[in-house]
Amino acid sequence: MNDRMTTAWGAPVLARFPEDPRDRLRAWDASDEYLLRHLADRQVPLTGTVVVLGDRWGALATALAAHRPTQITDSWLGQEATRANLARNGVEPGTVRLLTTQDTPPDRVDVLLVRVPKSLALLEDQLLRLAPAVHEGTVVVGTGMVKEIHTSTLDLFERILGPTRTSLAERKARLIHCTPDPALKRPANPWPYRYALPDGIGPVSGRTVVNHAGVFCADRLDIGTRFLLRHLPAGRDGGRVVDLGCGNGVVGTAMALADPLAEVLFVDESYQAVASAQATYRENDVPGHAEFRVGDGLTGIPAGSVDLVLNNPPFHSHQATTDATARRMFGDARRTLREGGELWVIGNRHLGYHVKLRRLFGNSELVASDPKFVVLKAVKR
Repeated sequence: MNDRMTTAWGAPVLARFPEDPRDRLRAWDASDEYLLRHLADRQVPLTGTVVVLGDRWGALATALAAHRPTQITDSWLGQEATRANLARNGVEPGTVRLLTTQDTPPDRVDVLLVRVPKSLALLEDQLLRLAPAVHEGTVVVGTGMVKEIHTSTLDLFERILGPTRTSLAERKARLIHCTPDPALKRPANPWPYRYALPDGIGPVSGRTVVNHAGVFCADRLDIGTRFLLRHLPAGRDGGRVVDLGCGNGVVGTAMALADPLAEVLFVDESYQAVASAQATYRENDVPGHAEFRVGDGLTGIPAGSVDLVLNNPPFHSHQATTDATARRMFGDARRTLREGGELWVIGNRHLGYHVKLRRLFGNSELVASDPKFVVLKAVKR
């Protein structure tokens, strides 16, 4: 949905990415507006190196483009949304510097604006990475909806950067104000995190998983993936396999271990996730060939070039519950699968993925189930 956000710097037209006419969600929320209003009302000097961390769809970077900010994001979709929104509003390429959470941060930060992420671990990792560049005069302001800012959120700012306080709520949004203390003794960065997988889950039993901050279930194997690992396709002999929405890559790694002739493609829109998948794969000396790709699902993968897609689709986009991502993933899978190729999906029973698969593929087979999860298979015919 295209819409205008009114700010002191103009009224940029903004949209999420990829644009979907059925999606009624805006590319910003009250917390973005609150932060921009605060910067204007208090006449905060936006000079030197301005860093915008966690800008979800580029609303902050686009509004503040005149100040040539640096945006840091974990989301490929968020970065592409920023590019599209900047172009939509006539901002010259290169005006806003676009970095990922895996890139080296700036050496000096004079203004740090933080859109609080859903993941506390990702916030911890990024604040620790940015802390050496923050100085006594750095302006630090965070923003988020009230339900996203907890005592633990404020504790992170306090422990890593310096004394922290929060504002009154406005339209269910809140600001975080932090005064940097260069003398503060910061903790070591615990990320990435490694742990050994349990037994009884097939080829990856006892293997090591590497998780960068912000990746789903970073300190343990989630029960959905555990269930899928016990019911992966068997008896395959080579072919191109895609771990779609790969997270830490444990599913694709399991398939590569089970079938050394397979070519496995790990895909996720999170830079942290793909870095985790690559580290997990390399940590376990897996034989065979693998590719790692950050991007929008299977966009750019040739039609009819894939033999098997494995997918555990998310059903949240930040705080919004939606099946839009799952729908797009299933559609991508159908397009890229060869005739006879298979899509295997793990999901909560209540999500009704079997209905979507039947509508799209004309078939859906129940491979395994328990009281919480189902593993479904759809064949391209």
